[in-house]
Amino acid sequence: MVGAAMEGVGTVTEDEEASGRYIVVKALEDGVVIMGLTRGKDTRSHHSERLDAGEVLVAQFTELTAAIKIRGKAEIMTDVGKVSAGV
Repeated sequence: MVGAAMEGVGTVTEDEEASGRYIVVKALEDGVVIMGLTRGKDTRSHHSERLDAGEVLVAQFTELTAAIKIRGKAEIMTDVGKVSAGV
């Protein structure tokens, strides 16, 4: 089962070109806010989460989520590298 679940990890098909990518956010302080922003004509916040120091959130870009905004000190890991926010 694990092998089957891992098939295709790290690859993006044409159907997933605009979605399906993940990011990992690790809070470095209490109160880090992560907001999902919508696609379309008007960009709006559709979901938010609050993390405390040491908590981790795995988020996915989808057909609904075009951008993810992070407020506070955090490490962000993506398939293209690692970046720090709020430092």
